[in-house]
Amino acid sequence: MSDITVGVIGMGVLLILFFLRVPVAFSMAIVGFTGFAYLSGPEAGLSILARDIFEQFSSYSLSCIPMFILMGCFAFQTGISKRLYDTTYAWVGHVRGGLIMATVMACAGFGAICGSSAATAATMGKIAIPEMKRYHYDDTLATGSVASAGTLGVMIPPSTVFLIYGILTEQSIGKLFIAGVLPGILLALLMMITVAILCWRNPAIAPAGTRTPWKGRLRSLTGIIETLILFLLVIGGLFLGWFSPTQAGAIGSGGVLLIGLARRQISRRGFFEALKDALQTSCMVVFCITGATVFGHFMAVSRITFDLADWVAALPFSPTTIMVVIIFFYFLGGTFMDSMGLIVLTIPIFFPVVMRLNFDPIWFGVMVVLIAEMGVISPPEGVNVFVIKSIAPEVPLQSIFMGVLPFLAAMIVCAVIIMIFPIIATLLPSYITY
Repeated sequence: MSDITVGVIGMGVLLILFFLRVPVAFSMAIVGFTGFAYLSGPEAGLSILARDIFEQFSSYSLSCIPMFILMGCFAFQTGISKRLYDTTYAWVGHVRGGLIMATVMACAGFGAICGSSAATAATMGKIAIPEMKRYHYDDTLATGSVASAGTLGVMIPPSTVFLIYGILTEQSIGKLFIAGVLPGILLALLMMITVAILCWRNPAIAPAGTRTPWKGRLRSLTGIIETLILFLLVIGGLFLGWFSPTQAGAIGSGGVLLIGLARRQISRRGFFEALKDALQTSCMVVFCITGATVFGHFMAVSRITFDLADWVAALPFSPTTIMVVIIFFYFLGGTFMDSMGLIVLTIPIFFPVVMRLNFDPIWFGVMVVLIAEMGVISPPEGVNVFVIKSIAPEVPLQSIFMGVLPFLAAMIVCAVIIMIFPIIATLLPSYITY
């Protein structure tokens, strides 16, 4: 049996394990170890398994993961999200669809200190949906908009998914974080434009709210000062080379904790709940990366990734056409898997192909994250949709999925724009020289 045949069988077994609901990390580690041992011998398989586990769990570069996750967990437990929402509502709440626009802007702001789409959707959903009900917003639009705006939690740095991509591909974490800023802003603007178009077609679905006087608007800006300072300190420090990713994450998590303590908005129970959630999530992420590393070594020794890259490069199609096919695959995969699982599974396979086609790895990372996030609002998985369903149980699930469709279209438009104008993702990282 040839090495490539073994690699193909291994990928088939991996998919079967996924369908059997075996955790992603263990599925990849089992297939990776078994395949490597078959091709190189049991002793070599045990050696690579032990080495990968030790290297990943003792890796300093991975220490940034728990720091940024802890930052998001602390932010979830404090009142930062409410202040962000109040500020954005003061400025746009008086226009048609203003509550939704305020939610989109608040999700973008919360994403700057959170990094999780589900956490962003859950946090903002608890605040925004009751307000939308009070102003008689259409349930389908209200719930669908919050589920969709939650994806900004991953596009706006810091992002856990960008962290994983950077570690797996050995790309600069700082460059990846900075690369997500302009695409994240673009996506937020497109979502707000989508709301404006929907309200123009049918004003009754999102009535205007109460107008806030200019004095109140200016006073509301004090609610975002600490978030803005923290974002500029963490991301600006990475951009200027002041901090390593781990140091930036530690400063960010410490800053969020200090804000919560200073405002007396984080309780002892909330503090320990944040620590527990951060520990659980961090362990899950590191296990996934370890499993992906073992699986990547199996793919390398089977040579399937290198032969796939050579085969794709020899196809009579342009690199852009091939990239469109890869991106479409990520969109389909995102509807069945969460973004983190999809990335740790596919990056060892597709990244060599992307490099062989001479695409920018930073740009590709932005595209992968954007497309994978479409999956969190698409059926049948739609993680964010189920999060919002738990907040608004009276709204039928199919109605929430219908509500995300206009915003899914906005995300597709965003992806097309970034494909046509890749400088949107590569401009800011080009100024980082370290």
